[in-house]
Amino acid sequence: MLVTTTPNIEGKKITEYKGIVFGEVISGVDFIKDFTAGLTNFFGGRSGSYEQELIEARVAALKEMERRAESLGANAIVGVDIDYEVLGQGGNMLMVTASGTAVRVEMD
Repeated sequence: MLVTTTPNIEGKKITEYKGIVFGEVISGVDFIKDFTAGLTNFFGGRSGSYEQELIEARVAALKEMERRAESLGANAIVGVDIDYEVLGQGGNMLMVTASGTAVRVEMD
């Protein structure tokens, strides 16, 4: 599956548009990650636990979007956009949404 943020794929001809596809993930942040992130915020530096949570949520959202595109018969997704939102009381949940247009492209 070719996945790109651009509206087309250089050297490939789009032969069919299958529709807009989404991948959504909502991930909770637990007490331990909150505690260690608070320490990082106090002492400075990067929060590895939050960064890892963000990476895992993004990868899962992209995989879900790809799965949905495949179910439509697509072999590529163009115009991909990824959005991040903080949800829940106290902002303890992370929502990652990936969206794009599922297409069929000519493969060499």
